Amino acid sequence: MLKIENLHAGVEDKSILKGINLEVKPGEVHAIMGPNGSGKSTLSSVIAGKEEYEVSEGNIIFEGEDIDELAAEERAHKGIFMSFQYPVEIPGVSVTNFIKTAINETRKAQGLEDMPAKDMLKLIREKSDLLEIDRKFLSRSLNEGFSGGEKKRNEIFQMAMLDPKLAILDETDSGLDIDALRIVANGVNKLKGENNAVIVITHYQRLLDYIVPDFVHVLHDGKIVKSGSKELAHELEAKGYDWIKDEVGA
Repeated sequence: MLKIENLHAGVEDKSILKGINLEVKPGEVHAIMGPNGSGKSTLSSVIAGKEEYEVSEGNIIFEGEDIDELAAEERAHKGIFMSFQYPVEIPGVSVTNFIKTAINETRKAQGLEDMPAKDMLKLIREKSDLLEIDRKFLSRSLNEGFSGGEKKRNEIFQMAMLDPKLAILDETDSGLDIDALRIVANGVNKLKGENNAVIVITHYQRLLDYIVPDFVHVLHDGKIVKSGSKELAHELEAKGYDWIKDEVGA
């Protein structure tokens, strides 16, 4: 589904990613871990196509297509979804209207007509019930006055509605208490399947108690320096990241 080959990228004149190789297949959950400044969020942003990052070398192949030249919006239309560490607030635009617009823009890009209103309503009901979301929540302005947990739950709701092929969760556990973390993780687990894939960016092993990864990759100084099974996350939790630095001679 996703193949990253020798990816080098940065922002302005600063080099951040220094040769990333990664392959994600349908049905898989990959966790990207690493200390602050290792390049985790940059990697997710580059895959999603955020324009402030510049790719200087390498390729990003999504479903057999080189997407290096595609804008973030075009990548989203092809099925790449990214949750943000700090979701934006949009006063005056309800959660429901935002998601309706997003779905219909994607359909338009695929040459389809807008989703009929009754189908949209049915889908909203199904997904809000699945994620245990109160309908009143959906009429509120997007992220305005939301708690950290509500913002993250809203993003998982957007993910459920858009049904992406690849979901990238960038530190979705940031600032969440244990109950909010469990609700968000349960939502992700209900949505993952054999035809989609998930990349989880996180500092901490605790999220991976709930969203169990097939593979864990450790990023250090812009490179993947170690990959393994979910046990690698437990090892990082116990030892921290210094032993990784020692192994790679940093």
